[in-house]
Parts: sequence; C-alpha cells; structure tokens
Amino acid sequence: MSNIKPSLAKGTRDFSPLEMVKRNYIFDTIKTVFKKYGYAEIQTPSMENLATLTGKYGDEGDKLIFKILNSGDFLSKVKPELLANADSNALTSSISEKALRYDLTVPFARYVVMHQSEISLPFKRFQVQPVWRADRPQKGRYREFYQCDVDVVGSDSLLNEAEFVLIYQEALSSLGLKDFTIKLNNRKILSGIAEVVGKPELIVDMTVAIDKLDKIGLDGVVKELMERGFTSADIDKLKPVILLEGSNEAKLESLKKVLTGSSAGLKGIKEIEQVFDYLRLLLGGESLTANVELDITLARGLNYYTGCIFEVKTNEVAMGSIGGGGRYDDLTGMFGLKDLTGVGISFGADRIYDVLQELNLFPESAAAGTKVLISNFDDAAEKYALPLLQEFRKANIAAELYPSSAKLKKQMSYADDKHIPYVILIGSEEMENGILTLKDMQSGHQQKLTARAIIESLKG
Repeated sequence: MSNIKPSLAKGTRDFSPLEMVKRNYIFDTIKTVFKKYGYAEIQTPSMENLATLTGKYGDEGDKLIFKILNSGDFLSKVKPELLANADSNALTSSISEKALRYDLTVPFARYVVMHQSEISLPFKRFQVQPVWRADRPQKGRYREFYQCDVDVVGSDSLLNEAEFVLIYQEALSSLGLKDFTIKLNNRKILSGIAEVVGKPELIVDMTVAIDKLDKIGLDGVVKELMERGFTSADIDKLKPVILLEGSNEAKLESLKKVLTGSSAGLKGIKEIEQVFDYLRLLLGGESLTANVELDITLARGLNYYTGCIFEVKTNEVAMGSIGGGGRYDDLTGMFGLKDLTGVGISFGADRIYDVLQELNLFPESAAAGTKVLISNFDDAAEKYALPLLQEFRKANIAAELYPSSAKLKKQMSYADDKHIPYVILIGSEEMENGILTLKDMQSGHQQKLTARAIIESLKG
C-alpha cells in the first residue's frame, strides 16, 4: 500500500496553538460583552436535516450547501429511473437526508420554533460556531469558517438596535480598535426613496447602484441607474439623496423633505431617530460618538432585512466590513411560527483577526502558554521537580517539566520554540540547598531564589 501524502480539504485550514490563543482572545472578548448585555450562549448541531436548510438561501445558496451522504448502501433505495436519468438534483433527496449548516440564522430559527415552550420572549442568544459553504475558495474566503452572531427575537423595541451599536463599540474598543465606523440605514427609508421616485419595483436595482458610490463616483452611479431603467427625471429626484451630507441630524432633516409623500420612508426616519434618542439616553446625554453614521447607500441583506441595517468598517486598514446585521420580521415563519420579529448582528471574526494582526494589537497575554519550564537533567532532578511542578500549578502558573533527561541546549531550544519566558534549572547544588536558579529567557538574566519566591514573582 502506497503512502498517501497528507493534505487539507480545499478551503479549510489548521490553526496552530498560537493562532488558537489569538482566536480565543477575540471570541472571549466579544462573548464577555454579549453576556454583559444579557445574551446567553446556545449551540446547535453541525449537521441539520437537509429539508431544514433547503429553500432558505435562494437557488444560489442551495447549491453551496454541503450535503452528507446517507450511511450504508445509500443507492439501494433509489428508484432505478432516478439513477437512469442521472439528474443530480432529483437524486440528492434520495441519497442525502442531512447537510452541514450553512449559517447560524436558520438553525437559530429552527431552535426557537422547537423550544418555544421552554424559552422566554424576548429571547436573547449568541452563538459562535463554524459553518460550511461549498464556495470557490480564494484569499479570505474559506469553505469552513466561524460565525459570531448575536440576536434577539420576540421584541420590536428599537432599544435592541441601540444596544447593538453599543455592543459593537464596546467589543471593538476592547479589542484595541480605535478608528471604526458603525453605519446605520433602514430598509423602509430605501423603500420610501424608490416609492417617491415612482419605481418601487426597482428598489434592489436602485440600491445596488447607489451602494457603489464610493467605488465608481456619482457619474458611474448615474450611468448604472440609467442602464437599470431609471430616467433623467428619476435621477434628478435621487441626486439629493445620493449626495446626502452633513451630520446625522442634517441628513434626517433633508430626508424628511424628500420623503414627505412616503409613509414607509417617514416611518424609517422615525425608527432611526428613535435609535439615536436611545443612544443619547444610554450615553447619559452625551452627543452621539463620531463613529455612528447614517449612510443611505448601505443596502446589505435587502431580501430579508425589514428595518434597521448595520455595517461596521475599520478605517485603520484596508478591509471590507468587519460586522453587520439588521432587523428581520417573521424569521421563524419559515418553520410555521408567524409574526415573530427579530434583530441581530454578527462579527467577522476572521477579518477582525487579520486587522488585529496587521495593527499588532494582540496583547502579549494573548500569546501566553507555558510560563515556566523546569529542567530535567537526571532521575534525581526529576523526582525533586515533580512536587515542585504541582506547587506551580496549584498557584495557577502554567508550568511543565521537560519530560525526560536531556542536555541543557536541547531543553533551552524547547523553551525558545514554545516562547516559554522562564526556565528553572535544578542541579545537585540546587537540590542540596533548596535555592533554585530562575532564568529569564528574554534577557538571559539568572537569579537564585526559593521555590516560594519564584511562585510569588511569577504570580505578580
């Protein structure tokens, strides 16, 4: 039998111990903020019934769901005519009953419906788990990646939206980011603009075009709008909206004039104003921080968001959005539980990792592993070190004993490779008088101390 060269499945990756410590630092920081705002963690299985996922993400999304073959002789139960036709779509449901989850939102909706008698509404949950998509792998896009979602269902209060702004601010600031923008918009405002222009059916075409303002400029947007069925008269009405400038308050006043004839548009404005009012009260009357911005060109998730829309961008490095979300009505309707409104946001953990790495923002403690290595030169030293090893661990100091006797150079190389900051050297002299040698691996400085003094020093 030939040796098979090990390889990774396309679009997946291994995480080294150092990467795991950094990733957990991000997750732990964000989870701490979620809990502070009253959100509780749930987990759902990696696999769901295929029927649970199918039809929830559109035709393109359905193609990206990883299906799991039924166990056993899965072809034996397939009708011969299905095999003869070689129609993979028709065949799938016969040979695959389960699939890997595509996102955390649909499993969350299923969870709420299945556990509706146990949960209290509003139900506030967060979830940090991997999802899988059979997408074409490329830089920054993987087939297995983590999502970091926080949602509340069963409450239409806009206090939830205001608190999500604060959750973004607190979590990203805690991670060391200083310059980021939390953008807000409202689906109803976009609907109102399309209505006032007289093209409500072209709302998606309109928003796709104006969303590109930063990239292609006003002339590019106008050209694209013309190609998508808008007239010069329509564009004259749209221009003041596309070029909206000034403070959030000034933008809202301008929009009120433009959207006078649209009840949906005015309702959207009222919702944004309510979010800003809540933020002022939550912040003790302070004016809104500069990083919260009303952005009418923001148009993510139009096929499911019904109210406020969020997006977060860092201004410190060139990167797409590092978070986003919005209000959705009837999330659980797909499973028969109607009229349950919800709102949620997510953090792009992989992108946040790249940003922190580029800005060198991971604290040294985020790379901390073993703090002290005890040397091992012979059987006598090993026996002497074992009770000592447990003393360090009882004091909550991460410690290890080099597992077999070896030359000093080999043990020092091990400490260097693992970035262990301190090594305790135990020779015959140390065993006789109980005074150990503590070596600082960074400075090379050595000092003689008792075990108790070393524990106190390392704890400090």
